[in-house]
Amino acid sequence: MTARVLIVEDEKFLADAISTALSREDFRTHALYDGTSALSHLTSHAGNVDVVVLDRDLPGVHGDEICARIVADYPHIRVLMLTAAGTLDDRLSGFELGADDYLPKPFELPELIARVSALARRSSPQRNSVLVCGDVRVDVNRKRVMRGETEIRLSPKEFAVLQVLLEAGGAVISAEELLEEAWDANADPFTNSPRVTISYLRRKLGEPWIIHTRPGEGYFAADPAELSS
Repeated sequence: MTARVLIVEDEKFLADAISTALSREDFRTHALYDGTSALSHLTSHAGNVDVVVLDRDLPGVHGDEICARIVADYPHIRVLMLTAAGTLDDRLSGFELGADDYLPKPFELPELIARVSALARRSSPQRNSVLVCGDVRVDVNRKRVMRGETEIRLSPKEFAVLQVLLEAGGAVISAEELLEEAWDANADPFTNSPRVTISYLRRKLGEPWIIHTRPGEGYFAADPAELSS
């Protein structure tokens, strides 16, 4: 499965540039811009993260604390730490925290991509057997979907699409990516099957929606409470 990369960088332009560059290399990315959001995201979605590109000097919660938390609680996640300070002492202190790699700013995107690729190959992600989004729980092993206390009956294709979206941890998944992961290799790239399946899923899961559309980009799953906060 495509490696999932969480980018935590307070310079929004840089974070989005990294996200775009990695997406073009077929990584699935999600960008956040402060340490507090990063810790909250990891608490809910650590099983859907393989590599974290982590700026050291973050607002909210410092990157050092986030790195230490990842090492302690999520050992399957690899950490590439970014910093504006590039001295040997800075690099050594970063490695002492448990970072897997260290890249001083400024850097070239091809080098970052190469380092992320190497870390992704080393990661051994632990896939969650139960996926949660708001009050929706998906038991992957038992192929069972619950919304609150109500069981939702889904077709195999609907279940596959829902699983892909929940495993993305809030990242936007294009219709093309859904075809690659939830349909077979012979699927017509011009088919509207993803759109139709999403429509059925929304109807069966009911309101408030947990599956959302980003026009021109694709679909993502998110807790309605988080979107409204």
